[in-house]
Amino acid sequence: MKKMPLFFLLCLFPLIGLAQTITGEWETYDDATNEKKALIEIYETQGRYFAKIVKSYISDPSARCDQCKGDKKNKPIAGLVIIEDLKKDGDEFNGGTIMDPENGKTYKCYLELLADGKLKVRGYLGISLLGRTQYWRKKS
Repeated sequence: MKKMPLFFLLCLFPLIGLAQTITGEWETYDDATNEKKALIEIYETQGRYFAKIVKSYISDPSARCDQCKGDKKNKPIAGLVIIEDLKKDGDEFNGGTIMDPENGKTYKCYLELLADGKLKVRGYLGISLLGRTQYWRKKS
């Protein structure tokens, strides 16, 4: 009977690992109105993490990023990669950038998966004190 708790703990380890991933689909919400804004897919390629807009709930499906710069200028919002080159660093994912398609500006960023299942997304200029945080929710 003493081995039973150990068995249950060993069974939980794979589930704990699955809960720690940032990959998948996340919903974003407006900071002021709490209105759902977009569906974002986070994916991993060769040890780096990226995110693209799957669907915008607030703009026309054919909307383009007219404020974006470089090769993203006038690209469709749906499919637009907004987070690039994050690396896992302990409990955080950092070292990459996030682009705001509403104004075309790019910021440094980091992501952190919180205990409540939300994803903390922080975009900042220079140091992380000068920035803005959003909390994304895993799509159910």
